[in-house]
Amino acid sequence: MSKSLYETLEVSPNASESEIKKAYRKLARKYHPDVNKDPSAEEKFKEINAAYEVLSDKEKKAQYDQYGDAMFGGQNFHDFSQSQGGNVDLDEILRQMFSGGGGGFGGFSGAGGGASGFSSSGFGGGQRYQEPNLDIEANVTIPFAVAILGGSHSVSVNGERFDIKIPAGVKDGERMRVKGKGHAQNGRVGDLFLRIHVAPSPEYEREGDDLVKTINVPLYAALFGDKISVQTLEKEIKLKIPQNTKNGQRFRVKGMGAMNRKTKQRGDLYLKANIVLPKVEELDPELVEIMKEKLPKTV
Repeated sequence: MSKSLYETLEVSPNASESEIKKAYRKLARKYHPDVNKDPSAEEKFKEINAAYEVLSDKEKKAQYDQYGDAMFGGQNFHDFSQSQGGNVDLDEILRQMFSGGGGGFGGFSGAGGGASGFSSSGFGGGQRYQEPNLDIEANVTIPFAVAILGGSHSVSVNGERFDIKIPAGVKDGERMRVKGKGHAQNGRVGDLFLRIHVAPSPEYEREGDDLVKTINVPLYAALFGDKISVQTLEKEIKLKIPQNTKNGQRFRVKGMGAMNRKTKQRGDLYLKANIVLPKVEELDPELVEIMKEKLPKTV
C-alpha cells in the first residue's frame, strides 16, 4: 500500500513523531517561498504543510496508515495535489477527507462518541437525545513572524474563507477558539477550534520567549569595532560591534523577543555573530604580504 505522505516528508512509515517533525522543519525551511525562489517551491511547500497536517495528528495519521493512498483515489499525494489546481486549499480538502466518513468536520458524534447522537441516560436504562456537536476542529499553519508579532491570518474552513486574529507570542501546538465559525443547525452555531502550527523561519530560532538570529559580521568590525545594520522582524536596527568580537558571540537586544502571553512581557533577541573572512585573492597584495609577515602563526 503506497504511503506517499511519508514520501512527501521524506521519512519512513515507521518514523517517530519527533522524526516527522524534524523532517517537516527541514523541508519547510528548504522550500519556503521567502527562501526558495524556484517557481515550483510554493506548491512543494503547500504539499509539505498538508502532509504534515495529517501525519502530526494522531487520529488522521491512524486513518491514513490504515487506508494509505486509497484516500486519494489511488493517486500518490503529489499527483492528487496537482490535480486539484492552483486555487484549491489543500488543507481544506484534507480536513474534509479526514472528517470521519466525509460527513463534515467532526461529524455528529455525541458526548459518548457514538455516531447516532444518542447515549444512555442512566435513568431506567432509557435513551437520552444528545444534540449534535456543531464544533469544528482544524489545523492551521501560520508564518513565523505572525506567531511572534501577532496579526491577521486568512483561513478556509467549512467552505468559507475569513481572517482570524493571531495573538502575539502564540506557540506551536496551541489551540485557538473562534466563536461562531462551526456548523450551523436549527438556529445553533458551533465554534471553530484551531490547532496552531508555526512554520519554521530560515532566519530565527525560538528559545522560550527569546529569539536567536545569526548575523554576518565583517572581519574589520570584528577586529576593530564598528556599527552594522541588522534587519529584525520589526525594523532595522544599528548594532555596535565591539573590538575583538569572537565568532559565535551573542549580543542581546532587550525586549525584541516573543511575547509571553501569561506575563505580557517580551523576551529578548540574541544576535549571534558569524564573522565573514574576506577572500585572500581580493585583498591588496601589499596587505597580504604584511599579514603573512606580522600575523601570529600560533594561538
